[in-house]
Parts: sequence; C-alpha cells; structure tokens
Amino acid sequence: MQNDKKEILNSQFPKAHPLYSGRLFDVYSSWEIEPVKAKGCNVQDKNGKEYLDFYGGHAVISIGHSHPQYVRAIQKQVERIGFYSNSVQNSLQKELAEKLAGQSGYPDYALFLCNSGAEANENALKAASFHTGKKRIIAFEGSFHGRTSGAVAITDNPAIQAPFNIGHEVTFIPLNDIDTVEKELARGDVCAVIIEGIQGVAGIFVPENDFLQQLRSICNKNDVILILDEIQSGYGRTGKFFSHQFSGIRPDIITMAKGMGNGFPVGGMLISPQFEARKGMLGTTFGGNQLACAAAIAVLDVMREEALTENAARVGAYLKKELSELSGIEEIRGRGLMIGIAFRPACSDMRNRLLFESRIFTGGAKNNVMRLLPPLSVSKKEVDFFICHLKHLLESVTI
Repeated sequence: MQNDKKEILNSQFPKAHPLYSGRLFDVYSSWEIEPVKAKGCNVQDKNGKEYLDFYGGHAVISIGHSHPQYVRAIQKQVERIGFYSNSVQNSLQKELAEKLAGQSGYPDYALFLCNSGAEANENALKAASFHTGKKRIIAFEGSFHGRTSGAVAITDNPAIQAPFNIGHEVTFIPLNDIDTVEKELARGDVCAVIIEGIQGVAGIFVPENDFLQQLRSICNKNDVILILDEIQSGYGRTGKFFSHQFSGIRPDIITMAKGMGNGFPVGGMLISPQFEARKGMLGTTFGGNQLACAAAIAVLDVMREEALTENAARVGAYLKKELSELSGIEEIRGRGLMIGIAFRPACSDMRNRLLFESRIFTGGAKNNVMRLLPPLSVSKKEVDFFICHLKHLLESVTI
C-alpha cells in the first residue's frame, strides 16, 4: 500500500526534467554581487564585503537601509494585519494622505495609492483622459515613464516597446522647446503633457524653470492636464519635496513611487481639486494596503524628524562642489542628491572601477553618464570617501 502511494505521488509530481528545473526568465544584466544585509548608506554582500551605496537601488532607498524606526513600523503592522482590500476602511490611508499633503505642500490635493511608478503614470494618463475626453499625449525626448502599456508608450525608447504597445497617440518633443509644445497644444486634441521633474534614465537633464512656468501657462490656456512625473526626482531627493517646486508651478497630477516606501512597493499620485472622483474610475488590488501604508508613513516621519530634505540640499551642494574640482569630468548636472556626471571618453569605465576596486555602488545612464542617487541620509564624511576614491581612479587615467 505504501509503495502504491509513492508511485501515485511520483506520477503526479515527477522529478524535474533538466530542461525544466525551475529558473528565472533572464532579462536583467547583473553583477556577480549579492547583497544580504544593509544599514544606512552601507551594503554587505553574502561574502561579508562592505560597499558604500551611492545609488540606493534606483533612488528607492530614501531614509537609509534598515532604518530602525522604519523596521519597527513594518514589524508592528504585519503583526496586526498586513493586507486587506480596498473594499473596507483603512485609516492608515487617511493618515498617509494627511501627512503627505502637509509635507509636500499640497494640502488640497487628493491621494490615489497604487504599487509602482509605472502604475501611477498609467492611472494619471487615465484620469487625464477621463477628465478631458481626449487621448493624445505630449511627452519629451529622452523620457522614461515605465514599462506597462501606456507608460512605455510615452517612454522614448522603441527598444522596450512591443507591437502591442504601439498605437497610443503620443508626440515626443525636445525638452525645453516651448514653441513646439505650444503648436501641438493649439491643435486641440491633446489630453495631457507629462514631464519628469528631472529626466533620470536619459542622463539627469533638468527642465528649465522658465520652461516649466510657460508649460503650466499654455496647458491652462488650452485646457490640457499637466502631469509631473516625480517618481525618481521626488520625495526630498532634490532638496525640495518635488523637483518642480523650484519653478513655483503646481501641476494637475503628480506621480510618485521609489523613495516613497524606502524599498517597500508603494506608488501614488496627488490629484488636484479640479478632478471629480467617481466610484470605479480607478482601482488596484494591492495599492494602499495596510503594510504599504505603514512603510510610507514611517518614511515621511523619518524625513521630517531627521530633516532629510534639507540634508539632501546641503550635502548635495557639497557633493557637486567637490566633483567640480576633479579632472576627467565634462559636466555635472542635477539637483540635491540626484546628480549626473558626464565623464570624458577616457574615463568611461569609472562605474565598474568604483564598484570592483573601491566597493562603491553608483548608477548608469545614457551617454556615458554616472547617476548618483544615495540615501537622503548620506553624510559629508561618506561624500568625502566617495570623492577620495573617484579622484584616485580619475588620476590613474591618461586624459
């Protein structure tokens, strides 16, 4: 009888075939490094090697790795309840909305919660189209807004657009070209203009303040929704809560994610009072769940208590000043702790050398640009460590 049971089980669950043994769908280029532990601005791999994190996992780590207040908040919440759907009341959503409104400077805007930046942009486009009854979108050359259907259609990279994604009515315009934007909006068929607070993947390009101010004006004139994608440039990274606040404008919709949850998947959008909510208009299964809200509330609390936005402004200015004194650099772009370094061609391998020779994580971008996106808690001492190693590597190159 026992043998019969084994035979039945083996027939139902055969041993894995060598070609079907369980594997990942390999779409990522990755280094042979596996972080297993992290604290503040430091990461430790499985071999015990320590690294300085000047990239924060694509600008996701805002308040520092494993911040004790953040860890406690998540632990306490998951002991109570980690998830229930949006079909019931969740007072944590209201607490998050109130704190975000106060700290961001948008007390009259409503919050819609979701899971990621791409989902935030999808919902922003949908809300704008519902509101205007139109569908053409103006986006900008070099833009990156996500990989889901609508978000990837407004991303200026055909290589990541499948045939399924083609067909959306999108017009790409050079950044800071207000005349071309105005001509397109005058045609009367534009639903929304979407622009990054700072173009990140493109290589850290900052929209000019005058351009954003004029963009706001012509969107008003033509009844077009202005969407600010602050997914990478928001949440205190630039020295203001949102990068567009340097220009003094107020968009109709602001999308955010990345630093919002310090590694926990959280996304959202702030929506101006001109939009009227309708039941079923937008929706999400996991967005705004109890555990996500606890993580996001903890992030805001730490940002306020430790003045991390102010630290980003202060330490970011110091970092740019120190970088400006190094050789081998053609241009330094960005604000606060969202910085792009354009190296001379002879110094193009700096990112790999920093990682494998100095154990410092940095990010890449187009056109030989290194992206620096450290946690907002980074110190001047850690900046000095980074500058010391970068300077040493640059001096070893014949320019």
